Amino acid sequence: MEANNSTITQIERFIRKIAQKFPDTDEPSIMTDIHISVSQDSGELLAFDDDDNEITRCVVDQWINSQEPNFYNSVASILRHELERLNDVSDNICVLKPYSFILENDEREHYSELYIVDSDIKIIGGDLMEGLEDDLDNFFKKLIE
Repeated sequence: MEANNSTITQIERFIRKIAQKFPDTDEPSIMTDIHISVSQDSGELLAFDDDDNEITRCVVDQWINSQEPNFYNSVASILRHELERLNDVSDNICVLKPYSFILENDEREHYSELYIVDSDIKIIGGDLMEGLEDDLDNFFKKLIE
């Protein structure tokens, strides 16, 4: 699924609203994750803190009643891209680091880690150990030779 201009604009506003809820202060908020929930039926995009308090919400028109078979994979990819594109906002939310953006499904079950922000590093989605087994196999093969 390709995100249209309206979807990109809605997501950008959504990310900026999250940042506005945590303005720059001397003492950052103590929170470890920003939970993002998406509904395939209603197109609703919601953000929650660790205590399940709603931070903000919007409706992404393109996602209402989506029949996309890989809906959550597509949404995760779009959100990752926008969090990276808006890294000046997403990296500077006044929350104690490290913090992460986590995608959840309709039932608020963990689906994917989208973006992790730490003082020195940031990780943009995906499995941190992806391809590790292949790399180790190649390493051992070269070592034995």
